[in-house]
Amino acid sequence: MPASTVNKDLQAERDKGSFDKNEFTLWWVGGKEKLKEKQDLETFLANDPDFQNETPIHFLSHKELYEETIRQATAIFRKVRKFHEDRGNGDPSNYMQNLGGLLGNGIIRQGNPLGIHFAMFVPALLGHASPEQQAEWLPRALKCQMLGTYAQTELGHGTFLRGLETTATYDERTQEFVLESPTLSSYKWWPGGLAHTVNYCVVMAQLFSKGKCHGIQPFIVQLRDEETHMPMKGIVIGEIGNKLGMNGVNNGYLGFEKVRIPRKNMMMKNAKLLPDGTFVKPPSQALTYGTMMFVRVIIVRDTAFHLAKVATIAVRYSCVRRQSHINPDQPEVQVIDHLTQQYKLFPAIARSIVFKLTSDNLWEMYNQVTSELDQGNLERLPELHAIACCLKAVTTADAAKSVETLRMACGGHGYMTCANFYNTYGFVTAACTYEGENTVLLLQTARYLIKVWNQALKGQPLGPTVQYLNSFIQNRNNRHPWIDTVPGIVKALQTVAAGKLRLANDHIEQRKKAGYTHEEAVNLTSLELATVAEAHCRAFLVQSGYDMIEKLCQKVSPALAKVMRTIGELYAYNEALDSVGSLVRFTSISESDINRLQAKLETALLAIRPNAVNIVDGFAIPDVLLGSPLGAYDGNVYERLYEEAQKSPLNKEPVNKSFHLYLKPFMRSSL
Repeated sequence: MPASTVNKDLQAERDKGSFDKNEFTLWWVGGKEKLKEKQDLETFLANDPDFQNETPIHFLSHKELYEETIRQATAIFRKVRKFHEDRGNGDPSNYMQNLGGLLGNGIIRQGNPLGIHFAMFVPALLGHASPEQQAEWLPRALKCQMLGTYAQTELGHGTFLRGLETTATYDERTQEFVLESPTLSSYKWWPGGLAHTVNYCVVMAQLFSKGKCHGIQPFIVQLRDEETHMPMKGIVIGEIGNKLGMNGVNNGYLGFEKVRIPRKNMMMKNAKLLPDGTFVKPPSQALTYGTMMFVRVIIVRDTAFHLAKVATIAVRYSCVRRQSHINPDQPEVQVIDHLTQQYKLFPAIARSIVFKLTSDNLWEMYNQVTSELDQGNLERLPELHAIACCLKAVTTADAAKSVETLRMACGGHGYMTCANFYNTYGFVTAACTYEGENTVLLLQTARYLIKVWNQALKGQPLGPTVQYLNSFIQNRNNRHPWIDTVPGIVKALQTVAAGKLRLANDHIEQRKKAGYTHEEAVNLTSLELATVAEAHCRAFLVQSGYDMIEKLCQKVSPALAKVMRTIGELYAYNEALDSVGSLVRFTSISESDINRLQAKLETALLAIRPNAVNIVDGFAIPDVLLGSPLGAYDGNVYERLYEEAQKSPLNKEPVNKSFHLYLKPFMRSSL
């Protein structure tokens, strides 16, 4: 499309903003240096002919899509590496992070089959391999001289790791492990890049030595010959087929038919197996699952970025689209002027920002706990595991709902594949399942909360994320007073979580007294337990968002601070109204309080309205990564939609051959 001017309605929105969007961008991206690097890299790639496709990928066959995705994936890696090396940043960690998130997914629309190499294979080497093993494998992995994935999920088992069936049996005579898939259900199923892309794999398998099972341990296995790429002897491998989304990721299946690997291929940073077959336990079995905790932290961050992307598309479109009258004697208004539309758009913006802030908070906690682990201190590991589990579950579920809400907020045009809600929905809904199915993760958090509840009853010290339980226990006979400030809402939501936790614990004990085993009692209380974990998480999100915004407001201009506080307030009011039934159960909130809370939410929506476009502009997502005619910076929605329509293969000829083959004979026949 030729160069064009910016849509006048969209430009008017930019002109009316009350804060400096560049200041917002500097915070969102992480400072001037990171912003310049981001912009330079995006310009470098956006103008590259390797990423200019005349035919959109949704018109390609499944096989063509994979082949095009591999071409782009290898090209983007080479170019990102060259970009950093030309600037003296040859450390792979500088460019690894660029290949995920919006950059990688924005250019490679159906998912990067090499993404799992950096997201899980390399972190698995760092988390599970001994220093000697890292020296052997890590340099080659960082240079992509070997490509890997992470194989844990099986056809018959997913989140329940103890149920995995793949076995690794130690042969003392040859000092080798024999890997086997004893049943069809034990085949590894789902790992990204596994089918035709990678040649190595970290495999999670049940370790057997001296006739005993020692549980799940990680092994590195060569899957394909490095020259021919043919499967190694005993390796059964292929692709699992088409999916709802992410069809470029090349998810595969993997079976083992007595595959032998040397003893050194068991990753031994934590657990160890001596040459004589003696098993040395790790300090904590949870150390084996460190890679998953790392990935869950990343998922929360990426979820924030996906929400920022779709919010940008929907907000810009809502400023360009005009629909209906508010006053009958005046012209049609911008869709964004309808309060109902603002309620669809602005909470998604707030979620994106609060999720990003919380991911920063979680990242600090992760680094602190992993540093303590290196010193042998495992005390806070269960707390990190619990909060990472519920945050992954709640943020991905909320993001999936938000993407669908924003798609519908764009009417019929939002249903178009080219609008790019489809791709983002594929990413966020997949995240609801991979790295732990959400309900299972909520129940893992609940198990931790039951444990710390009983510790709190005994007066034992609690970790920072559950400190609020002490206050509740001290005042559990009094109804918590309702205060409609953000700190007041945090306390109220914590009271809800604590109240639900107390009831769930009581019901478990009652069922045990009625003759159920502990496990049966927990299962019969699992509906309550899932809501306990969700309530705990939502209280943490509101608190984390508030605390992080207040810290930020000490560093930024008053104008930006005012906008950020309003965003935090909107998030808190919305969470409180969504939890109003629980607030009625556990706090003193009244009908008039609820009415005032609703009015505060509506006031926050109206306060954000003049700044909505500048906020999403502040996310600094270029058109090449948005990939949507509805959300382009210039706002020329209709021209871009028409241009996209011309790319359909059906428009390359005025008459399709089906007319002569089927339609004409059909219309000429007598039915």
